[in-house]
Amino acid sequence: MSGRELTLLCEGSIELVGRIPRSSNETFLVELTGTDGISYAVYKPEAGERPLSDFEPGLYRRERAAYLLSESLGWGLVPPTVIREEAPLGVGSLQWFIQCDFQEHYFTLYADAPETHYELARIALFDYVSNNTDRKSGHVLRGEDGRVWGIDHGLCFSASFKLRTVIWEFAGEPIPDALLEDIAPLADAVPPDVAELIDAEEVTALEHRVQRLLREGVLPVDRTGMRYPWPLV
Repeated sequence: MSGRELTLLCEGSIELVGRIPRSSNETFLVELTGTDGISYAVYKPEAGERPLSDFEPGLYRRERAAYLLSESLGWGLVPPTVIREEAPLGVGSLQWFIQCDFQEHYFTLYADAPETHYELARIALFDYVSNNTDRKSGHVLRGEDGRVWGIDHGLCFSASFKLRTVIWEFAGEPIPDALLEDIAPLADAVPPDVAELIDAEEVTALEHRVQRLLREGVLPVDRTGMRYPWPLV
């Protein structure tokens, strides 16, 4: 994506269009208007978050952290995401809206689009690194241009291992050398812009997860059969 998206996300005026249904937290489709035109984004205000026992308020920061982590790896898996203070319902994340066929999701892509398998396996690796607690099938999108995206990362980066995902078809497979090279720097240092959005214990846990991946060289296996989110889609 170009700088136009980030410019609109950071500077565009925000108008609520409507609430996105079936979201655990209050999530809104918004229209962005700026000198670079008009487009849409997904807005997740802190004020709309449900209280959780295992995550502090401010899940929007984790949405931003996931985007920055993906960008630092050069993977471009997460749509451009910023934090806006002056939003209609208060501070929250704004993520570029991906135009796609919403009948497609992880399960359909895995079954019907084998050309996406490399990208799907890379999302599985990203989810382990970021300790994603909620990778539902519907959180994997294929844009109109064929590009595969991962969305909804508010429940990531916990210091306790909480991985829950539907992507287990690649479990136990060797991680390509190129991807191991991409994540290797994280074993020693998390990018500062990511680290400032999560706490020190979570930073250390991320480094340890990467160290384990580098030692073992394979995508993780769920030996319990329990590490699935609900609902699955």
